Amino acid sequence: MEDKSYKEYLEHITTFIFDVDGVLTDGTIIVTTDGQMLRNMNIKDGYAIKTAIQSGFRVCIISGGTNEGVRERLRGLGVTDIYLGAHNKIEQLDEYLNTYQIKSENVLYMGDDIPDYPVMKLVGLPCCPQDAAPEIKEISKYVSHKNGGKGAVRDVIEQVLKVQEKWQGHFDAKYD
Repeated sequence: MEDKSYKEYLEHITTFIFDVDGVLTDGTIIVTTDGQMLRNMNIKDGYAIKTAIQSGFRVCIISGGTNEGVRERLRGLGVTDIYLGAHNKIEQLDEYLNTYQIKSENVLYMGDDIPDYPVMKLVGLPCCPQDAAPEIKEISKYVSHKNGGKGAVRDVIEQVLKVQEKWQGHFDAKYD
């Protein structure tokens, strides 16, 4: 996306909310013979999520999917607010924002398809992966140059942390 205006929102972000399928994954599932549905997640996205949490940001997941393996992976990264099986994502968004007294303008939400549309209209910085549905790209203030499951989450987290001078600081502290 050529428009740089989204950058003015980055310094005010305190909270990241992500969908799972098509954002943290590439949107494909492998169905095993016993009916399990397996997904691929990008390790660099995981590192960025963990770094954001360690840097004091809130991270929440709101997904229509119900895969418990996904929940365990996210818990392992330090995510504690995980809403799976969300059919009306606005309800989960409202509950989350009210619980932690978060202002919607301080939220970056990354979604990729129509179920994310209503929620994305309510947050300060709606974002999406490069391969998101056209309707989602249209309402996004930022479209990552990365596809879902291929580093789009890392892209937005890294940008926010760099603008707020928390990305390099994390690196220096850990590897001085």
